[in-house]
Amino acid sequence: MLDKTGFDNEKYLKEQTSSILKRVNGNNSKLYLEFGGKLLYDYHAARVLPGFDPNVKMQLLQKLRSKTDVILCIYAGDIERKKLRADFGITYDSDALKTIDDLSDWGVDVMTVVITRYEGQPSATAFKNKLERRGVRVYTHKFTKGYPTDVDTIVSEEGYGANEYIETNHPIIIVTGPGPGSGKLATCLSQLYHEHKRGINASYAKFETFPIWNLPLKHEVNAAYEAATADLGDVNLIDHFHLEAYNEKAVNYNRDIEAFPLLKRIIERITGKPSFYKSPTDMGVNRAGFGITDDNVVRQAAAQEIIRRYFRYACEYAMGFVERETVQEIELLMEELHVSIEDRSVVLPARRAAEEAKADGKGREGIYCGAALELKDGTIITGRNSPLMHAASSLILNAVKHLAEIPDKIPLLPNSVIDTLSHFKKDVLKGKELSLDLEETLIALSISSALNPAAQIAVEKLKHLGNCEVHMTHIPTPGDAAGLRKLEVNLTSDPEFSSRSLFIV
Repeated sequence: MLDKTGFDNEKYLKEQTSSILKRVNGNNSKLYLEFGGKLLYDYHAARVLPGFDPNVKMQLLQKLRSKTDVILCIYAGDIERKKLRADFGITYDSDALKTIDDLSDWGVDVMTVVITRYEGQPSATAFKNKLERRGVRVYTHKFTKGYPTDVDTIVSEEGYGANEYIETNHPIIIVTGPGPGSGKLATCLSQLYHEHKRGINASYAKFETFPIWNLPLKHEVNAAYEAATADLGDVNLIDHFHLEAYNEKAVNYNRDIEAFPLLKRIIERITGKPSFYKSPTDMGVNRAGFGITDDNVVRQAAAQEIIRRYFRYACEYAMGFVERETVQEIELLMEELHVSIEDRSVVLPARRAAEEAKADGKGREGIYCGAALELKDGTIITGRNSPLMHAASSLILNAVKHLAEIPDKIPLLPNSVIDTLSHFKKDVLKGKELSLDLEETLIALSISSALNPAAQIAVEKLKHLGNCEVHMTHIPTPGDAAGLRKLEVNLTSDPEFSSRSLFIV
């Protein structure tokens, strides 16, 4: 699909900054702003809103950094069970460390880390020790006593009062975390309790890009949010509180709508006065809808994202990570929007490449894998597996050859390099897998570029593959997945395994 823009990032940034600043009033005021979604590298938003900068929230923080403190929350249970952030392939605790480093690179310091629902879990304790020994201030919060129904206990010294107060210095406190369920809301409300005890007029708001409240309920962009959170059971709904208060339709999601009456009661108990929030939509400061410049472009992009999510969940089901119901939720969304997997331009070419490999008898372990990539100009490149290379490896080599206008007959990797690597894997490392995965291929290509001018040109073309669409007929091996992730392509795959072995490295 040719690159098209449907979102004005600069307009959005201006609107969003203004919206947040309006929530902070007076010299004795603080705003606890819960950052939902991803603070950095929000590739979901960039995919469904072409033109959206995946780091626009960091640009926002840079604009406001003289007025902000940052608190990072992480749920102790996520540390203990080693929950993964799929787009980076790293655990939530590693993502928290990466976030602290990334924010520092942007000139924004994380003031403190809060480990939420902490009950002395060994992995969470080790994480706490690691941070503290590197000079990071860490607080631990236990599960809030009385939550969710006993408001008297929640808003008391036994509830939020049992948490240690976090000293902050600026009027806007950004509360973020590596993913949903990090304890961001509980931390905000705990701080509100302590601030009001000290006579400080603190308030709460939520900054979450999706769903976009002023788009239609069944708009593809909002449907893509449902697809992205199908494993959490999120469903978009009309905010009936907002409709009743303002006679205006607004879209929100089930968890926020269900939690609103309780959240409103808690805030009113903390502040001792009626809340000026009449709906969960009121609590948000999201202005993403005002940055859309071409509705048709974002609809098409969002439909493509729903297909990507289908393939992702289908693979996760095959690997035992999600239940069948999660996949069925995406299938229903696709039916409603009249979208099919064949609408993803790289799916059928990848499958044809696998069939060609089968016809030639060039596979591995009797398994024939195909892969396809769509370049920015719409050109489709394919690759297939062989005894020498994984399908992902041949795909990327074919793609950079095309971009560099290198004839097929000119090899980028000499046989001597491939033979040396195969010997090293088999005879030195005692491995079973001899064909080169993508990570190994990229290393071999970079080494070859020192002596081979064609390989040197090809290496320079790798940077042009970012954000291209890729589909594989089989779940990528760890080495293929890592290589494709580093190239920053948008990857999907059929829910088939690339090896008959149960243990794949």
